[in-house]
Amino acid sequence: MFRAKNLVCAFRAFSAQAAKIDAAKAKKFQEVAMHKEKCILVDNNGRSLGPISKYDCHRVVDGHVKAHRGFSVYLFNTQGQMLLQKRSKYKFTYPDLYTNTICSHPLYNIEEERDELNEIGVRLAAQRRLNYELGIPVHQIDPESFHYMTRIHYEHLGDETWGEHEIAYMFVLQGDFHLNPNPSEISEIRFITKEELDK
Repeated sequence: MFRAKNLVCAFRAFSAQAAKIDAAKAKKFQEVAMHKEKCILVDNNGRSLGPISKYDCHRVVDGHVKAHRGFSVYLFNTQGQMLLQKRSKYKFTYPDLYTNTICSHPLYNIEEERDELNEIGVRLAAQRRLNYELGIPVHQIDPESFHYMTRIHYEHLGDETWGEHEIAYMFVLQGDFHLNPNPSEISEIRFITKEELDK
């Protein structure tokens, strides 16, 4: 369980760590991942069409972005507060913006993440990204503990160079976890109440 004082101390320590990150290395790492990682290209019904680089499926070309599979996780602690993150300024898509807990993609490079039965591939990708972005150990998250809410299809042109076009799976996860955010991915984290979100 998080106490406000502990969260403030953790936030200060994390902010100091994020300030020390080597900007050139962080940007280069993001660039390499954009070319190396393969997302799952999909049709308008969400059926897999094969691999596509993260670079190619986020680049706006002639006013469009290629559709690919994605997911979002909304993590709530046991007090009912939702965790938000502010994306790192080194991200190609939507840098320095607040978003839900995690939004990412299953990777074609990882065979298990292509498994479509009961959304298991997307669940495994969510488990992987919670570990990578927030430092939550994989063994603490059972893929079955993600509550599948719905699937949405959206396109957003972002800054008209980088955008999104996803058929995205929406998951809710509840629990109290020790968080150790990755500063190359996240610059801030914050738990908010429903009342704060409604403002």
